[in-house]
Amino acid sequence: MNKPDDEAILRTVGAAPRIERVRLRTVDMPLKKPVRTAAGLVASAALVLVDLDCDTGVTGSTYAFTDTPVALGAIRRLLQDLAPALVGMAVAPAALYMSLRHRLRLLGTPGLAGIALAALDMAAWDALARTARMPLARLLGGEPGPVRAYASFGMAGVDTAVRDVSDAVEAGFRAVKVKIGYPTLAEDLAVVRAARRAAGEGVDLLVDYNQYLSVADAIVRCVALDAEGVAWIEEPTAYDDYAGMARIAAAVRTPIQLGENLWGCREVAKSIAANASDLMMLDLMKAGGVTGWMRCAGLCDAAGLPVSAHVFPEVSAQLLRVTPNPHYLERIDLAAPLLQAPLAFDQGLAIVSETVGSGIDWDEQAVARFLV
Repeated sequence: MNKPDDEAILRTVGAAPRIERVRLRTVDMPLKKPVRTAAGLVASAALVLVDLDCDTGVTGSTYAFTDTPVALGAIRRLLQDLAPALVGMAVAPAALYMSLRHRLRLLGTPGLAGIALAALDMAAWDALARTARMPLARLLGGEPGPVRAYASFGMAGVDTAVRDVSDAVEAGFRAVKVKIGYPTLAEDLAVVRAARRAAGEGVDLLVDYNQYLSVADAIVRCVALDAEGVAWIEEPTAYDDYAGMARIAAAVRTPIQLGENLWGCREVAKSIAANASDLMMLDLMKAGGVTGWMRCAGLCDAAGLPVSAHVFPEVSAQLLRVTPNPHYLERIDLAAPLLQAPLAFDQGLAIVSETVGSGIDWDEQAVARFLV
């Protein structure tokens, strides 16, 4: 972590630091346990590492995650092309966010452009928190502390589901998620029932279809899950079929979870207006970075929807500490092996510490092993 000297800090009291350069690296790190979903296999953490160097000696750091290494080059190139416009600008994340959105207005900000915008926003907030010498949660008006988390697992059949859930419960987690969407309802039920038995009483069992089902099939399968002690059913059908999601939510008793694929506050608002889900899961990158998350969280608060976080646990934990109706943080270690001090978990709680910034300090030796 870069540590600015006291004189440099004093010189900039009352003024935001300015961006001197943007450094980018790409890594492709095999996952210890590849995540199989109904939509495909995620075998590695394909990340673009972003470092925002400021004129005070502070560096703001973050990463962009892609489900496939195929997108790494495109995201890096977008960031490279945007970087010159940032040089000399003040580290004022909301202003940067609006400036970048304006620059990309004709292209549109969902998709790869939105990922690039969010990564720069996240790095800017990290730099600002480091300049203020406080955790991001405190900079945003909250306090460090614990955040409820769930252990997240892929599709791997009955035996592996039982082993994964049992290990998570033994480690203290009070919520676990397994992915389903097998060829038949009978297979889904076999996994869910085995996982439910392994979890025991007092543990939330969450399931995720990863948009696998048609609306008609989803209604049949989700109604069947109503009797299985499931705490939420995630993305049973296409995320942007708001009307279809609303039909499913109206037909089943189990809460429907949605949101990780919604791009920004406008898509979140559309989903809420359609009554497409009972719960909301924000993805920090797709929401629009820290700035976008805070706006989306405000919409969810007004609608009374509990908010959970999808991946990006280091920064998302900080944000859940200031989110009005926090629900769960997803425990999935995508960047943890690249960090000097990965986010700590204790008895199923993520612990947001007093460390300054948003929780991203690179272990440069680890990073070097996975550069591509």
